[in-house]
Amino acid sequence: MKISWKLPLLLAVASALSGFARAESCSNSSDMDQATRTAITSAAMRYFDMASKGDTASLRQNAIPALASDFSGIEGAVRDNLPNLAGVQATARPPFLLKAEGTGPLERAEFLCGIFNKNGQTSNSAVFIIPNLPPATYAIDALDVPGPKGNYTVTFVLQQIGTDWKIGGFYARPSQIGGHDWKWFADQARQYKAKGQTHNAWFYYEEARDLAVPVPFMSTLDTDKLYDEMQASKPSDLSPPPDLVVGTKTYKLNAIFPTTVGNDLDLVVKYQSADISNTAQTFQDNLAVMKALLAKYPEYREAFSSVVARAVAPNGQDYGTMMPMKDIK
Repeated sequence: MKISWKLPLLLAVASALSGFARAESCSNSSDMDQATRTAITSAAMRYFDMASKGDTASLRQNAIPALASDFSGIEGAVRDNLPNLAGVQATARPPFLLKAEGTGPLERAEFLCGIFNKNGQTSNSAVFIIPNLPPATYAIDALDVPGPKGNYTVTFVLQQIGTDWKIGGFYARPSQIGGHDWKWFADQARQYKAKGQTHNAWFYYEEARDLAVPVPFMSTLDTDKLYDEMQASKPSDLSPPPDLVVGTKTYKLNAIFPTTVGNDLDLVVKYQSADISNTAQTFQDNLAVMKALLAKYPEYREAFSSVVARAVAPNGQDYGTMMPMKDIK
């Protein structure tokens, strides 16, 4: 699920694809020697200290060259998350060591970490899938952060250059929403499914999967199980979503997905609009879309706090309106 609080992966990778010789390997923390494990964790903790102080200049100095040359994404991510990171003590999770070999970027680097059995992942395994990854030695270390507005995870993707571990990516995201973790969202999804509210169940399953891992390119036994549960009850009208008809007007929907605003889980609906320059008319269209959506799917009233309707013009610009669920009559 793609929602607003999810920051994009800022992994510096080459975009060109060349070469086909490849090999990927992954080591868990228990498979590393003490010196390597300590070096990775120490680097992650040192970079977190910089991020928690808003010291983007030092972070940039410690980034790999490809990332340092365009650091605006990480600067923005650090700035946006500073209220959640400042003045708190982070705890590092066991790191992963990833090695990608070859003569050019790997189109789809897949790292299988830990123990697998005939059924796939186990409680001690993890999978990382990273597109267009240049050959190098990488590390991934996630840190648990007890923020003032809820628990967060901060994950550093590190690349070994010489004897140093340099920043290759930064990811910050909440591990709870409104005080609820992934297990709570999974339980809610199952309850919605039992009541026949398959759309609510689908979105809550997605939320659970997102919260269960510190980065979206990682999967575990828990996320695999959630995926299987989701697919077993996937609504038939999710992608693409059906048009909404209001009187003589038809609204063609682009997407429906959840987002978080503060501690609330809201629902976003995007639809096509020929022209959004008349904001008064677009506002009315947004309200009409909200009402029609809830008339078609009344179950959404139970699962979300507000609806955000966004009219999207042909040039990609949009105009949005947010309305609390209780005010949409």
